[in-house]
Amino acid sequence: MKATGIVVEHNPFHNGHFYHIKESRNKTAADIIIAVMSGNFLQRGEPALVDKWSRSEMALKAGVDIVIELPYVFATAQASDFARGSIALLEAIGCDAFCFGSEEGTIEPFTNTYEAITTQQQTYQNLIKQYMKLGLSYPKALNEAFAEITKDSNLHLVDLSKPNNILGYHYVEAAYQMNACMKPFTIQRIVANFHDDVDESQSIASATGIRKAIFEEGSIGELAKFMPKTSLDHLLTWKDSVGVFGSWPQFWPLLRFTIIRSSLKELASYAEVTEGIEHLIYDAATKSETFEEFMTRVKSKRYTWTRIQRMLTHIYTGFTWEALKSHQNPTYLRVLGMTNDGQSYLNQKKKSLSLPLVSRVAATKDSLLDLDIRATDLYQLGLQSSKIERPIGLDYRKTPIII
Repeated sequence: MKATGIVVEHNPFHNGHFYHIKESRNKTAADIIIAVMSGNFLQRGEPALVDKWSRSEMALKAGVDIVIELPYVFATAQASDFARGSIALLEAIGCDAFCFGSEEGTIEPFTNTYEAITTQQQTYQNLIKQYMKLGLSYPKALNEAFAEITKDSNLHLVDLSKPNNILGYHYVEAAYQMNACMKPFTIQRIVANFHDDVDESQSIASATGIRKAIFEEGSIGELAKFMPKTSLDHLLTWKDSVGVFGSWPQFWPLLRFTIIRSSLKELASYAEVTEGIEHLIYDAATKSETFEEFMTRVKSKRYTWTRIQRMLTHIYTGFTWEALKSHQNPTYLRVLGMTNDGQSYLNQKKKSLSLPLVSRVAATKDSLLDLDIRATDLYQLGLQSSKIERPIGLDYRKTPIII
């Protein structure tokens, strides 16, 4: 069985994701689609709208055959580490190809860009440091450095100012660096850009636009044209059974408590907290009644909204620099769900997988997995919903979903 891997968050699953799955299957002639999916905290440093099991089931009902969890360490990391963890898992589970959505739409510019950067790696890294010293954020410094080293190139290179192109480049980079057997593919991202609001004249909207509509307008039913019915049903069920959706404004009371009860030394020990910003974070938390007010006080040209949110995620979950440095590579394949075809694939491949397969958490001892379990518990507590029974220990009670 030929397998193609995709890297997803599905926050929430919408028609654009459905298109990605269908086109990935067609473009790579895949029998099986395997999704590496972030858990309950995401790459932009925020809680997921709904939990990882709900999002897994949405994917399985819309064309994915196996969902494996991207561990917290990589799911909440900067783009290069997020990509490295994702590609390592897809390689370990035996994918023949991986396919990502991009603004570019063709793979050659990505491979050309990797070659261009690799041949001038030291110059590239030095330029990034120089631009950051001038006060630029990391993404802007990266883009400026890239423009500098490629200004005389005649190759067709990828535009690294686009968010999906950036992630796509890092997927290709990770695959080459680990000598992966998988072949890279990309498909054109269509209609909605990454941050676009919902456009009622279209049938595809960005996940960002859909979340914004849910939080600002509150009516999920009006989003029916932008997602498969199975996804809409899951959101409606979640609203009825849980009552609230995951977001930093929802989590703010617990996050604020965590910040204020911590010493400055403790805040500085958490991953991605650098350059004395713990002073600003603490001061802003004492003065801000809402999450939006807090972010207004903290955000600057040097620190992007996403980077600050990743710091806050690590503060909230207690994830330290020491823990980050201790976990450089994935150590297991955690199955969240599968179809019957996915189950057949795993039965065929289980003896050749390069990482152990985890279906029962209680039977596995792994410090990387322990971080995922803690993140799940804190996510459930952050929802602060009286409708949730026994929020602690869900990872031990949940078995893989089978569709």
